[in-house]
Amino acid sequence: MATALIIGASRGIGLELVRQYLADGWRVIATARKAEHIDALAALGAEAHGLDVTNVEAVAGLGWKLDGEELNVAILNAGVYGPRHDGFPLQTDFDTVMHTNVLAAMRLLPIIAPMVCATRGKLAVLSSKMGSLSERANPTGSLYRASKAALNSVLIDTALSFGKQGATCVALHPGWVRTDMGGGDADLPVEQSAAGIRATLAALPASEQAVYRNYDGTSIGW
Repeated sequence: MATALIIGASRGIGLELVRQYLADGWRVIATARKAEHIDALAALGAEAHGLDVTNVEAVAGLGWKLDGEELNVAILNAGVYGPRHDGFPLQTDFDTVMHTNVLAAMRLLPIIAPMVCATRGKLAVLSSKMGSLSERANPTGSLYRASKAALNSVLIDTALSFGKQGATCVALHPGWVRTDMGGGDADLPVEQSAAGIRATLAALPASEQAVYRNYDGTSIGW
């Protein structure tokens, strides 16, 4: 039975990925911060663990819990947008966004990558096209953009460390999705985004270098 790990699965895209992988007969390991979300994931049939990605002890604890796992797919979905304005950034906003979107990845990816290497599987981060430097057209959401550009850098370094060992590393843009983050006016229902992500990962050829893909599989420039 193939195994997927979804980190940040309490709602939105992460929760829908859990649902879809389970529906296809996968074994799913999923994390969430709050007890009610952990219980809901377990009720769906996932192996649910509590995890606050900004807590270093919790991250280390997850590594201990998953010791010896072999993962066909691992998706780091946890993330925050931060302030909706582009004025002078508060340090509290900066710390929250960067700790959640970047520091957590720097801690988690080296723990998870060897488990993905074991199956020559796919290691994905939920990035955003807003993190692209070469395709950037406007400065809106500058703090979020900076965090996703930094996340992409962390993923590239992860591929340099683990790509030759079998992990195919991919930064994914989920599209503009109707979630709490994306809002009600967004283009895509969460079901379509999650299905596209799963299809893209399934079709992605093995690569020692990190790749950057839209949810529909098209390439994005770093």
